[in-house]
Amino acid sequence: MALTSGSRLGVYQILAPIGAGGMGQVFRARDTTLDRDVALKVLPDAFAADGERVARFTREAKTLAALNHPHIGAIYGLEARDGLTALVMELVEGEDLSQRIARGPIPIDEALPLATQIAEALEAAHEQGIIHRDLKPANIKVRGDGTVKVLDFGLAKALGPEGRSATAGGVSASMSPTMTSPAMTAMGMILGTAAYMSPEQARGRAVDRRADIWAFGAVLYEMLTAQRAFPGEDVTETLAAVVRAEPDWTRLPPGVSPTLVTHLQRCLEKDPRQRLQAIGDMRLALAGAFETDAAPATAPSPAAARGRLPWMVAAVATVVAAALAVPALRHLRETPPPAPPEMRLDIATPTTEAPLDFALSPDGRALVFVASGDGPPRLWLRRFDQAEARPLAGTEGARGPFWSPDSRVVGFFANRTLQRLDLAGGAPQGLAAATGVTIAGSWNAEGTILFAPRALGTLARVAAAGGTPVAVTQLDAPHQVAHRAPQFLPDGRQFLFYVSGTPAAAGIYLGTLDGTPPTRLTPADSGGAFLPPDQVVFVQQGTLVARRLDLVRRVLTGDPVRLADRISVSLLGHRGFDVAGAGLVAYRAGGSGARQLTWVDRTGKVVGVVGAPDGQDLGYPELSPDGRRVAMQRTVQGNRDVWLGDLLRGGLARLTFDAASEHVPIWAPDGTRIAFASNRSGVLDLYLKPSNGAGAEARVLASPHPKLPQAWSRDGRWLLYHELHPTTGRDVWALDMSAPAAPPRVVANTPAEEILAQFSPDGRWVAYQTDESGRSEVVVQPFPDGSGRWQVSTAGGVAPRWRADGQELYFLAPDATLMAAPVTAAGATFAAGPPVALFPTRIVEGGTIATSRPQYAVAADGRFLVNQPVTDAAAPPITLILNWRPPATP
Repeated sequence: MALTSGSRLGVYQILAPIGAGGMGQVFRARDTTLDRDVALKVLPDAFAADGERVARFTREAKTLAALNHPHIGAIYGLEARDGLTALVMELVEGEDLSQRIARGPIPIDEALPLATQIAEALEAAHEQGIIHRDLKPANIKVRGDGTVKVLDFGLAKALGPEGRSATAGGVSASMSPTMTSPAMTAMGMILGTAAYMSPEQARGRAVDRRADIWAFGAVLYEMLTAQRAFPGEDVTETLAAVVRAEPDWTRLPPGVSPTLVTHLQRCLEKDPRQRLQAIGDMRLALAGAFETDAAPATAPSPAAARGRLPWMVAAVATVVAAALAVPALRHLRETPPPAPPEMRLDIATPTTEAPLDFALSPDGRALVFVASGDGPPRLWLRRFDQAEARPLAGTEGARGPFWSPDSRVVGFFANRTLQRLDLAGGAPQGLAAATGVTIAGSWNAEGTILFAPRALGTLARVAAAGGTPVAVTQLDAPHQVAHRAPQFLPDGRQFLFYVSGTPAAAGIYLGTLDGTPPTRLTPADSGGAFLPPDQVVFVQQGTLVARRLDLVRRVLTGDPVRLADRISVSLLGHRGFDVAGAGLVAYRAGGSGARQLTWVDRTGKVVGVVGAPDGQDLGYPELSPDGRRVAMQRTVQGNRDVWLGDLLRGGLARLTFDAASEHVPIWAPDGTRIAFASNRSGVLDLYLKPSNGAGAEARVLASPHPKLPQAWSRDGRWLLYHELHPTTGRDVWALDMSAPAAPPRVVANTPAEEILAQFSPDGRWVAYQTDESGRSEVVVQPFPDGSGRWQVSTAGGVAPRWRADGQELYFLAPDATLMAAPVTAAGATFAAGPPVALFPTRIVEGGTIATSRPQYAVAADGRFLVNQPVTDAAAPPITLILNWRPPATP
């Protein structure tokens, strides 16, 4: 259930969204029972789905609700229904402290009363054993009358996971700040706003009330100076400053008393044992309780002067000693400081059906990713100096984001176009056509963008201002199928890219813009990312690793160094990680997103599911002729094979077992055999295997070009397939299964892309998609003579399927809506009526990217079996590795 303005959750009517963050969305709502406005914080889906955590949170919420203090935002209750869990909280009007600080330093006479109220709130909570754990200006509201309300007390602990999986070395992970993900483990990961973390928080250690005292000191310093106590260009520098640096105390205004400065300095002692031990002492200091009157300025008596002589001599000696120590201090300062420690932190994202689509900005200050939240999939921007992500207008349907070198512009793919969006303002700008699966681009300092303009094929370059793409790489057919995932090296001339194809050809290559033949660096499961000064990061058998790149010899050297496990990649090498700057790595672990085969009726109503959600790259479902089984391809432990699912009894069974990749299963009309593609011979050829698993595979068609089966005519004679030709691209052919030795018959082989061909039930017509017009459309032509062609879709369409009686043709619109067009055929004449929308889908690959087979099937009774992402479970967070360094070379 998604909350929108006007909807209800129990007795609460939703009025408007207020904000969103890692700990949930916040809405303004009306309590219809008590007739008052409240704030509803709706907790993340992954949290609400965990019964044990909800029960523990309920216990914690009862404790937090006991905080009855005029400067603490009150918790009214907990509402759990319709799959949602929400905190009901006091609605506090006014601006938060960060907004006030943004206008400049707060004058002392205004700042001290505000700070006193904050201290009183902390003191009241600490007396009841409650620690805030995430105190920062954004969590402090200031009403128009100057009253302070501190929000979100204790939620960091209440929302955190517990148990063995959340504990390392005796340190409870629930003691880390602002826990936002059930995927948090005991790897020293940290969350929260880095600038206000205590050093022990930054190191992932246990915390107590002294962490709040530290955060209070950081907030007060910022109130007085409008500058952060521990600034940094990015998260890495900020955390390093927290652990090692000191605030610039000269920025404090001159009117702050020395006693208050001393107490503020004690709040920010890095060793918690030397830190101020009770916030009450700070409250007293703010009230001037420790100030003393200055002594009268009178001349000392001779006796007093003589009494001071020994102390004066000692002072002079101290000064001399200090002077002698200057060379030693200078030597110490010349010694390089120790490198900051490696750290890991998680960034939770809104719901996403494209968990692998994210990119770090080159300056390491921001992350852009694809997510849906409560709206359509689009780009979201999370700057690391801000607590929340925000969606980017005009990027609906975006995929494959990447950055300009100056981190000011984001490139992406949407509506079959390469686009750019200036983050300073303005609408997205189209640069070039991109007609297929486009998973990444790269942008060099000279204003050149490198990308893959077609679903299968080579890389091209285009000016960052737009223009006509120019080919940069060439396929080594038949061993290579596609070039993808480019990334420029710092010189802007050389680049890494990923090649999909046969096992001997697939992997990461090093290419150049000047056309020098590329060099294969390593087999891999993903594209590579270059991490300065000399590391290439990539996925190998599910593990994120790094190896040194020797550019002189054009080879990778040394053993792989492990960074993380369980890293997902797509079928085409799309990587679920990125790198930036010196030692910043981002990755998403735990699967590329679960998928579910779902039965829906003609209205889009879900009427059943097949099995459990599957995180194994499930793809291309195909129903058996009797409707009792479904064939599909799955990738399990790195092996892509054909699997069969029993629709009556349940369960999955693996059909193919070769170490090669087995793709796209197609049932024979009698259900006894399955056709599929395999690269075991070095190129994708067509094979057959009995559907009961008894017997070996038999190759039925070999040729120099990769091919994938598409459909089998009902009489069993013809097998449609598409073939990738280096000149004409993908073309549709038909193989006579009654005479496999006979030459295949061409169905469509223009310079355009013709794919996803389907026989009509009577075998007299073939429907397929073509991009001859500049966008994909569904067309129909007669078979086998091919004379004439009729367009069925009217505004773009892909992935056609026929109704069982042949009187309707289904396809996906560009927005992934399932469309239906009535069709009639009489003799050699064919006619299609206006397509009508049946229902929107969340189908895997959507309405613009399907490349191998449709991601849905049509049952004889009119139901649809749709392969779709599971979105009611939160995607794993994006993990940042800070300060990663490869081991020293011996």
